Amino acid sequence: MLTLFIRTLLVYLFMFAVLRLMGKRQLSDMQPFDLAITLLIADLASVPMSDPSVPLLYGVVPIIAMFLLHRVVSYGALKSEGLRKIVCGSPLVVIAKGIVREDVMRSANYTLNDLTEQLRAKDVFAISQVEYAILETNGSLSVLLKGPYQTPTNEGLSLQSESARPALLLVTDGKLHNDVVQAAGLDENGLLKILNSMGYKSARECLFVSLDASGMLHAQDKQRPFAKTKSHFVQLNS
Repeated sequence: MLTLFIRTLLVYLFMFAVLRLMGKRQLSDMQPFDLAITLLIADLASVPMSDPSVPLLYGVVPIIAMFLLHRVVSYGALKSEGLRKIVCGSPLVVIAKGIVREDVMRSANYTLNDLTEQLRAKDVFAISQVEYAILETNGSLSVLLKGPYQTPTNEGLSLQSESARPALLLVTDGKLHNDVVQAAGLDENGLLKILNSMGYKSARECLFVSLDASGMLHAQDKQRPFAKTKSHFVQLNS
């Protein structure tokens, strides 16, 4: 009995250490790959805990293998946008400009009941109040309300409401997205001239570049050793 207690304690401490090394993330925020690895580690840890006849290494070695796999895939997803899309998927715009996109919801096996339930969790009780709703890769729903319903409401202040839309990520991890740049009403050469005026030689020097609905362009440096990371803002014509 004492042996079983000690084995259980050791396996628990080892599994706890591995999960901590995997990164701080709530269960609801996990990507499918993270969740699958976590469930497998929990299942592997239960074998040496419950069966004293199983050598302790039979549980420890597979857990280490799962941890190493997680680290390799996580690092690859960090460096490769293509792998990141394969592992994590891509956010889906289920409501765009107040219109529910039935084709997108069908492709994600996402029903109207799912949509309204997650909207209620955001304290939104009418689809008519939503300008954009984005189904994130972890299953959560991000909601941008129409101008009159934002807090504080322009309707309550008797102010004219501007059109609402999410900020566009023109550059991520140094990669320029031509389709997003065009959707923002810019072109690659024009964006590069703006970045040059902000002190960047190319988009590769930027961690991200975003453009919000007000026309504010926000760019941040990639982190470099012994250099202070800076953000730059330029107001464009909206």
